[in-house]
Amino acid sequence: MAQESVVRIQGVSKRIGGKTLIDDLSLDIPPGQVYGFLGPNGAGKTTTIRMMVGLMSITEGDILIQGLSIKRDFERAISHVGAIVENPEMYKFLSGYQNLLHYARMSPGVTRQRIMEAVERVGMEHRIHDKVKTYSLGMRQRLGVAQAILHRPKLLVLDEPTNGLDPQGIRELRDYLRILAKEEGTTVFVSSHLLSEMELMCDTVAVIQQGRLVDVKSLHAEDALPGRRHETAFEVDDPARALEQIGQGRIEDGSLIVATSRGEAADINKQLVLAGVAVYGIRAVTRSLEDQFLEMTGGGRIE
Repeated sequence: MAQESVVRIQGVSKRIGGKTLIDDLSLDIPPGQVYGFLGPNGAGKTTTIRMMVGLMSITEGDILIQGLSIKRDFERAISHVGAIVENPEMYKFLSGYQNLLHYARMSPGVTRQRIMEAVERVGMEHRIHDKVKTYSLGMRQRLGVAQAILHRPKLLVLDEPTNGLDPQGIRELRDYLRILAKEEGTTVFVSSHLLSEMELMCDTVAVIQQGRLVDVKSLHAEDALPGRRHETAFEVDDPARALEQIGQGRIEDGSLIVATSRGEAADINKQLVLAGVAVYGIRAVTRSLEDQFLEMTGGGRIE
């Protein structure tokens, strides 16, 4: 039986002054995943996130978090959510620990032990007692994530969390989010403009354009399904002869490209060798998330 969705966006629309920002958007977000949210400029990513966390009203439809309506049962629904929208805001004259302690007092059940667990989860234990004004942007982002997960939310919402981070900071954040999803079962819903990072970070991505859902793509896991067909490149000494022998596919950059399953690729290799065609290499032809995104959105730019 499929697991119940942590978030269900049900026919949500948002209109302001006669302009439709979100148009009948429906999306189910499963538990324990890092779930990416992509779209060109002005597609409605931040508007959707603001409605999810109650910072913007919903014109039509509803958003359910753990089965609870954001519109009708906001307090109980939002109790399952941790979020950073835009930048984490902290008291810079306080230490990181004092900021977390201040937040913990507003969240029932958050102990000092849990504060230190969250601190260790984001790798801040050696700097947590320093003042926030001495932190780099990457460290403030880490502290923001620690704050957002203090109350063990079922859903962590991050809007463009990698903005301003250097490559090391981006990689560290990516690793923390993967650990959160895997070890604590937290569902992470993240928007970003860095497609290469989303490809490394996410289990699934949803793409919207002009406020409408364009597609939902499962990353990585589907490649391992038995019998799944994908394009395979055979690097051979004579591509034209190889194509004649196989009777299918196309020649591209001096290689024979054929749609095959894993087992079929082995059979084709054997057939080519027996026909006297030298096979120098066999590789899967992969399309990056960027290629797929540009295809789905007609080349629309991303935020």
